[in-house]
Amino acid sequence: MNDHYLKKIDRVTAILTQLQSKPLVRAQDLAEKFEVSIRTIYRDVKTLENAGIPIIGEAGNGYSLMDGYKLPPVMFTKEEVLSFITAEKLMQKFLHQSLGNHYQTAMEKVRSVLKYSDKDLIQNIEKQIDVFNYQPKTEDHIRNIIPIILESIAEKKQLHVEYKTVEDKISSRTIEVVGVFFEFNYWYVMAFCTLRNDFRQFRVDRILGIFKTQHPFLQEYGQINDYRQNSNGNKTKVRLLVDKKIIGHLVNSKKYYGLTEEIETENGIELTFETDWLKEGFPRWLITFADYADVLEPESLKTSLKELITRISNKL
Repeated sequence: MNDHYLKKIDRVTAILTQLQSKPLVRAQDLAEKFEVSIRTIYRDVKTLENAGIPIIGEAGNGYSLMDGYKLPPVMFTKEEVLSFITAEKLMQKFLHQSLGNHYQTAMEKVRSVLKYSDKDLIQNIEKQIDVFNYQPKTEDHIRNIIPIILESIAEKKQLHVEYKTVEDKISSRTIEVVGVFFEFNYWYVMAFCTLRNDFRQFRVDRILGIFKTQHPFLQEYGQINDYRQNSNGNKTKVRLLVDKKIIGHLVNSKKYYGLTEEIETENGIELTFETDWLKEGFPRWLITFADYADVLEPESLKTSLKELITRISNKL
């Protein structure tokens, strides 16, 4: 069997997996995924139909499997099994606690369909992989909060939340959730706030109460990244001019503190950040290299930095 037919078998099998995992699959998307022509995808789908797979749809619209059709359990390659082990280790350290039990039961189902040889592989190697996370996990006030939020997105229903601000003030909000994201060791909700009539982001661990209403969304929303890139949320723009000779020491930390732009100038490296840690976290980080940096904006950061230095000096 030549290489052409081996590639076709792999591709047809992968297309079947896509049909199993999605309600509708477009030929154009499959062509882009497998880097072949749309005509090739049409022929692959015909191959599946000739093999007795009941596929609904036609060229130009999309394909799906007949409702109720059951396929044998998916078989995984050794490389895929190894990736599961690594992913499981990552999820144990970074997955939000409200999703932890659900992920664990899902992985148990995956393990249940593995071949005995693959199960032995997992048992032999899973203790040889670990992920070290030095950031403490945040504690939520509400159990299963992320699933509640995701359900509201899927059903397009408004949420009512009780939220504690950074100043420890409690406010009631009705929000329409665009999505959730993980940043700087915290989970956030990006949503349209009906009180402010604008988009806001809320830290999940500061939500004290939540319930899903029966009121539908007032408008349609796009993808979460469309709003994060243009978010005015609770973040503040910060600009620093940093000496070139120490920029190499900030490679990882500058991204952690919200770096959005980096420009080399004659006087140094100009760094632009979007941060909501302006009062505490950002000044404490900046003080570690403050003698090699100038604050271009905002003025309030200079004030916070001076106050922090004064408090430290008074303790010496």
